[in-house]
Amino acid sequence: MPKYVYDFTEGNKDLKDLLGGKGANLAEMTNLGLPVPPGFTITSEACRYYLEHDSVPDGLDDEIGRNLEALEREMGKRLGQPDDPLLVSVRSGAKFSMPGMMETVLNVGLNDESVHGLAERSGNERFAWDSYRRLIQMFGKTVLDIDGELFEDAIDQAKQARGVENDLDLETDDFKGLVARYKDIVREQAGRDFPTEPREQMDLAIKAVFGSWNAPRAILYRRQERIPSDLGTAVNIVAMVFGNMGMDSGTGVAFTRDPSTGRQGIYGDYLQNAQGEDVVAGVRSTVPLTDLEELDKSSYDELLQIMETLENHYLDLCDIEFTIESGKLWMLQTRVGKRTAAAAFRIATQLVDQGLIDKDEAVRRVTGDQLAQLMFPRFGDISDAEELTKGMGASPGAAVGKAVFTSRRAVELADDGEDVILLRRETSPDDLDGMIAARGILTSRGGKTSHAAVVARGMGKTCVCGAEELEIDVKARQAHGPGNVTIKEGDVLSIDGTSGAVYLGEVAVVDSPVVQYFEGTLSATEGDELVEAVDRLMGHADAARRLGVRANADNGDDAARARRFGAQGIGLCRTEHMFLGERRQYVEDLILAETTEDRQHALDALEPLQKQDFKEIFEAMDGLPVTIRLIDPPLHEFLPDLTDLTVKVATGDADDDDERLLEAVQRLHEQNPMLGLRGVRLGVVIPGLFGMQVRAIAEAVAELTEAGKDPHAEIMIPLVAAVQELEIVRDEAEGILADVGVDALIGTMIELPRAAMTAGQIAEAAHFFSFGTNDLTQTTWGFSRDDVESAFFGRYLELGIFGVSPFETLDVDGVGRLVRIAVEEGRRTRPDLKLGICGEHGGDPESVHFFHDVGLDYVSCSPFRIPVARLEAGRAAIESNG
Repeated sequence: MPKYVYDFTEGNKDLKDLLGGKGANLAEMTNLGLPVPPGFTITSEACRYYLEHDSVPDGLDDEIGRNLEALEREMGKRLGQPDDPLLVSVRSGAKFSMPGMMETVLNVGLNDESVHGLAERSGNERFAWDSYRRLIQMFGKTVLDIDGELFEDAIDQAKQARGVENDLDLETDDFKGLVARYKDIVREQAGRDFPTEPREQMDLAIKAVFGSWNAPRAILYRRQERIPSDLGTAVNIVAMVFGNMGMDSGTGVAFTRDPSTGRQGIYGDYLQNAQGEDVVAGVRSTVPLTDLEELDKSSYDELLQIMETLENHYLDLCDIEFTIESGKLWMLQTRVGKRTAAAAFRIATQLVDQGLIDKDEAVRRVTGDQLAQLMFPRFGDISDAEELTKGMGASPGAAVGKAVFTSRRAVELADDGEDVILLRRETSPDDLDGMIAARGILTSRGGKTSHAAVVARGMGKTCVCGAEELEIDVKARQAHGPGNVTIKEGDVLSIDGTSGAVYLGEVAVVDSPVVQYFEGTLSATEGDELVEAVDRLMGHADAARRLGVRANADNGDDAARARRFGAQGIGLCRTEHMFLGERRQYVEDLILAETTEDRQHALDALEPLQKQDFKEIFEAMDGLPVTIRLIDPPLHEFLPDLTDLTVKVATGDADDDDERLLEAVQRLHEQNPMLGLRGVRLGVVIPGLFGMQVRAIAEAVAELTEAGKDPHAEIMIPLVAAVQELEIVRDEAEGILADVGVDALIGTMIELPRAAMTAGQIAEAAHFFSFGTNDLTQTTWGFSRDDVESAFFGRYLELGIFGVSPFETLDVDGVGRLVRIAVEEGRRTRPDLKLGICGEHGGDPESVHFFHDVGLDYVSCSPFRIPVARLEAGRAAIESNG
């Protein structure tokens, strides 16, 4: 039989798949000899069985019983023992950190008898009854699925009756009354009494934690963070230690480095006379961790030593949860801490300089997504900005948007295309959908370790916490700030997640230092620590990568910027973008041409314009390859709207040209233009169109070469499905190139399943393939991106049919398999076949790794994404080399 339960002495940090991150690290700290309360972990395998069968696996109850007996022997007391009870916490812990997304139940083992034993043992009756009401509250909400607001309302009524505002000011009799009221709530809402048998409490809590893996907020978080849905969570049973036994007790969260900036120092929050949930919930204001030195110097010094031990052991920033019980320090959790993008780059280079990791490992520890976050704008000149208040900068960035006070409203406005700032007193896991929708998050309570801060940093969202001067009234949908300022829903705010400043109205943004570095206007040696870190890691990634990185650019300005950002050429120049504006008339003339002479006249007008376009791009990319795709979209896109023309003709407002246009539009109108007259088909049925473009390319190359430049043209034929199509256009193109006297590679865009499946044949007529994964995704799945993303993608994501949109990250199983087949068959025919990808997936970090593995020569993406692709190409090479 499988082993489902591991004592903390039996595990280690490498067993995260089985024991989850929390259980594996509790075991690791135990092995290091750190002060960890005894306990055991139920594996994620048991969770997966429970979720599939709605029952625990055979033998699990017995294993739990044996480990509980061992824990009781070690502690010298039994679970719920009336005179001196052993109490335990039941905590979730998946392989990947999911802060606040799953459940925890504390103080399991308390009942009407053992609460008196706890009071006598601790000498603190108030503490015992407070612990009992916490158990009923957490158990009711987590295990019995009772609305948590019912318990909150009851404690608010108790504070009102006492005339106090803080939980700490409630007395023993208040908590006794709350226990009775909470029991009534359980009976009324769950139709049963609160269970008083300790083992039943524990067993029900374990099943509830298993079940919380599939809670809506956990599913939403996994989707956001791309965490696999089939992992399950482990469950940790830990002997309780109490931070709420008096003012010589407390609980806190510590980081071995600042998770916002990466700078070394002492960072964290501490809360006297509290349990851990009080800190992360942000309900009470914490004090900085450094204040602990004055409150309890012995525990403070021990904590600093443990922090140093853990960072040197894990070789990374560590996030630590701890409790002090009557002056005794206990470690409740450690993990490699979530951090902002800026902190990730700084910490990676710091650890290299300290000799703890090498440069390969440093590049592994940063991601393209983090680099993209560093390229987001920041606030510029704030001299005229109206500062409302200041909180704690919990997650950097500049966010501007309309104030909203509920997650539901944040989602509604974001779906309408509005930028919003979510204002809450504190956030809870139930706010996750609103946090995802918002540009930024602003809370009046909590610090850098609150739920809002931790989740925002993980998502790369701008966040300001602890803006205590704000009084946020969620029900009235407004907030009151200093100077009698009232912020109503819809008012615009600007928040700075670095400084913590909150401004009224919209503050202008400017390029980030990292963008200035890529643009070449800021040197890596000018003293900006973050830019220096980015420069060092980008340099190592560039040296390590095998994949080339090109740009999708359609004009000289975009091409020049792409080159500044590190592009090694252009992988996609879309010529149809050159026919817009005033030039649209020439295309109309071409479509309406009734004679060969009329058609040639239109082509002659377009050719010099095209040649000038190409010269600008070749000059910007001098010495580097430029892949030019011949015109691709449906011709009707260049003509007036069918309905507008029909109305104009029907009402008698049309002239002869309008009637001719209507006839042409009707002739070219298609029910499904995505699959109609476009791509290579245009070159086959409209004589001279592709030839005009090829001649413009050839003459641009010839003129620049004569001027001493070094242009490298690659001509790409779009939407080929059969080698015969390619051969027809290629033969015409080769004749024109020979006539002008220049050389150019001729290849095709693989964007149809048939092209991928017959790649061996097509390679006979192509010097290169470039995978157009946008259209290849559409034609493989059988849906149009523009039509379906708002129609059913949300539902598909919700049901797990998609883990992520296949237009964001490549569908490896379907579209990716077609790419792999085309690569293998194409190179079998032509070993020197050049292979690239020019769809939007070329700048997606996860997709770049696939393109490296499958053997492409380069990826191509928008100019802004080039640094991301460069970094991820380096990471892919390092990871593939072990």
